[in-house]
Amino acid sequence: MTGLITQQRLEQPGGGAVAVWTFDRAERLNALPDLGDGDEVAGLCEAANADTEVRCVVLTGAGRAFSAGGDLTAMRDRRDLFEGSGAAIRERYRRVVHRIIRSLYGLDVPLIAAVNGPAMGLGCGIAGTADMIVASDRASFGAPFLKLGIIAGDGGAWRLPRNVGYMRAAELLFTSRSIDAQTALDWGLVNRVVGHEALLDEALMLAGQVAAQPPRAVRMTKSLLRQGRDATLDQILEMSAAYQALAHLTDDHLEGVNAVLEKRPGLFSGD
Repeated sequence: MTGLITQQRLEQPGGGAVAVWTFDRAERLNALPDLGDGDEVAGLCEAANADTEVRCVVLTGAGRAFSAGGDLTAMRDRRDLFEGSGAAIRERYRRVVHRIIRSLYGLDVPLIAAVNGPAMGLGCGIAGTADMIVASDRASFGAPFLKLGIIAGDGGAWRLPRNVGYMRAAELLFTSRSIDAQTALDWGLVNRVVGHEALLDEALMLAGQVAAQPPRAVRMTKSLLRQGRDATLDQILEMSAAYQALAHLTDDHLEGVNAVLEKRPGLFSGD
């Protein structure tokens, strides 16, 4: 077993940084999770949340897959995550699979998935935690859990309907079919599809546009978007008023107003 993710930090011309995280198990089609993956992903996300210089994260895969999802040989042999009693397996799902999903979904900064190839099972679920998805024309997406005689143990029954609607989520889950990148675009699962060689450049361009915005306001906007999936309008209005009061007192707010009045790009420091 090896570490799951390699990191790169790209400093941005206007300040701040974009973190690039790459699944680095190309020889295993970036299969996951190994037992230590929950701790690793949680640690990365906690560090990004605490680092006020990080303004966006791009997540991609090494080799020809984004992630093929669970290790079928480990499932067959009932080892690692799948070893022992039902109670033991349940607890490992909570500590490993669910920790990965919760950590990525809980990132304070925007997360862009640059899906370079198949994103299957948990791999599809991880892509679905992103705020935006840029897909290679070689990408595909699937949730073939029933094909393996199991269910979506990664929260897909909650996430997929919110991303593509109930009936399309039902089609993916009930048929175990996979969809290509163009279908994913048509369904609203991804933001755009680009040629394979242009994938990372496109994702980094989008990340750079995010990083150029005032970082505190970006984090607050992401929080509102995520809460807005389940909160009432009144709850979001109350949160918006509180966040807006904080935003109005920042130096970045004054910089933004002055930049618009002076017809120049804003340079946001996070203050």
